[in-house]
Amino acid sequence: MSRTLRAEVLRFFGTRWWLAHLIAALACGLGLIGLIVAVGPENSTPPMPGLDTSEGVSAMIQFAQLTLFVPAVLGTFAITSEYRHRTIGTTFLAEPRRGRVMTAKLITHGLIGLGYGIILAGGIGGAMVLGGLARDGLAADGLASSLARLAVAAAVHALIGVTIGALVRHQIAGIVVVAGYFYLVEPLLMLVPGINAAYALLPGGATASLTRTTWLSEVMADQLGSSAALLLPAWTAGLVLLGYAVVASVIAVAWPLRRDLG
Repeated sequence: MSRTLRAEVLRFFGTRWWLAHLIAALACGLGLIGLIVAVGPENSTPPMPGLDTSEGVSAMIQFAQLTLFVPAVLGTFAITSEYRHRTIGTTFLAEPRRGRVMTAKLITHGLIGLGYGIILAGGIGGAMVLGGLARDGLAADGLASSLARLAVAAAVHALIGVTIGALVRHQIAGIVVVAGYFYLVEPLLMLVPGINAAYALLPGGATASLTRTTWLSEVMADQLGSSAALLLPAWTAGLVLLGYAVVASVIAVAWPLRRDLG
């Protein structure tokens, strides 16, 4: 297993793929949130609460949460890029036990997703601290723990992406599935009355519950005249995300055992 893990790590750092992850994390964290902070949340249309309020901090973290589809997309590339470039056959010839290969990919890309989340969270935190210093202060209570939980959620999303890649195997299809789910299915389920009770059990809802970010969903519900989706207690949300990580890992390991490479 150690040899397979080393191969996955070398595969990742042997190309410029690590640089793409770094740029994406900085763009989503420091770039996106930094831009909003520089403009001033209170100057947006419609105006958002300032960083000196807990609602303003919640809004920034929830905006960042919307970018967690990125580690999921990057996770799909761990599998789909091998099928696209037809290196998956060589990989399985070097290690015929496919379960070991997939386990190594999950461990490697789970840690890469966590690293992505740490950089993302660091960029968000840095942007908000600088914004607070430049303006009316920062409501920093619970900020560090929320950002840490966001980083963990990024790792889970990366594992989900690896699983989608194992199921779909086609790179463009994988991107469409991930982006469609996180930007279409989850928002619809969050807003539709009666159905939105299930939102808290989805990856996005569990992440919102874990980070205690509700401002954006409450505003959207208010605009539509519906009730906001209820969130889970933080510890329950953590268990839900852990469940997604376990289920995704089992599927990612087991599914390639049942399919040929064609």
